[in-house]
Amino acid sequence: MSHDHEHHHDHHHGDGPSTGGRGLVSRVRHLLTPHSHDTTDKVDSALAASHAGIRALWISLLVLGVTAAGQAAVVFWSGSVALLGDTLHNVADALTAVPLGVAFLLGRRAATRRYTYGFGRAEDLAGIAIVATIAASAVFAGYQAVTRLLDPREVDHLPYVAAAGLIGFVGNELVARYRIIVGRRIGSAALVADGLHARTDGFTSLAVLLGAGGSALGWWWADPAVGLLITVAILVVLGDAARSVYRRLMDAVDPALVDTAEAALLATPGVTDVGTVRLRWIGHQLHAECAITIDGDLTVAQGHRIAVAAEHRLIHAVPRLTGASVHADPARSGGDDPHELLSHHH
Repeated sequence: MSHDHEHHHDHHHGDGPSTGGRGLVSRVRHLLTPHSHDTTDKVDSALAASHAGIRALWISLLVLGVTAAGQAAVVFWSGSVALLGDTLHNVADALTAVPLGVAFLLGRRAATRRYTYGFGRAEDLAGIAIVATIAASAVFAGYQAVTRLLDPREVDHLPYVAAAGLIGFVGNELVARYRIIVGRRIGSAALVADGLHARTDGFTSLAVLLGAGGSALGWWWADPAVGLLITVAILVVLGDAARSVYRRLMDAVDPALVDTAEAALLATPGVTDVGTVRLRWIGHQLHAECAITIDGDLTVAQGHRIAVAAEHRLIHAVPRLTGASVHADPARSGGDDPHELLSHHH
């Protein structure tokens, strides 16, 4: 027997209208200090989460645009071809936000009879494109470093080169921190991966700054040597991003979330045992399918109420859980039909 039921919960987090300037201070502090609310935060509206992701992409694109413009100005005054290449590289990598933005827009579409779970998986596909771009960045940086070692070149206009490297590093690091903060808050592995990607771009620009310092000391090998070290750093970031996206594609979740779900179900009055608990991410939304055991002598209406209560506890206990199906299986006793099933779906 199946029942459809929806809960509408209003959760108020953060500063209200009466906090005045403190709200701005809190938001600035939150922006500058990356941290995760994986065990406490819940995004009650998937639409609001998508809005937050799209806003993060627009703001980061604006910052990267200003960064690229600053680098382009330095390129114009210095005439450095190397800096031009770095500027174009940063602009091209910033465009990885485009497929992720499209994925967020697709994810807001309603489910259809063909795509019954909606279009949240587009976000994971965008994550693949981002990981591929990070890999390309590692190959490009490594190639440039090896080429410079085999064919040393004198670096001109060192103050301008250093300035361009610093501009690139600061801009990309600000974007990286912002994307990672928002990505963790809304549960988007793809947005976090894109933040890590921006961080690799910052490392590449930092190599320009460090290489310029070494060249000023007369070390011709400084620029390519730093380039090789940065390539290794990019590969480390690539591993983290690829692992995160791979786990999402394979429906992996933090085992602690499963423990939390089982504890919430077992604590529900009337639940005598917990069976299979399955959790999966679809974009930045978490879905659950669970089985519980109840007294076989209960009526269908009583079993339904227990399933509703279990689902209610589950939604509140598991962060970013936006959908749950709870199946109540009556315990065998006497002539009970073992195939009888009560289910509650949120």
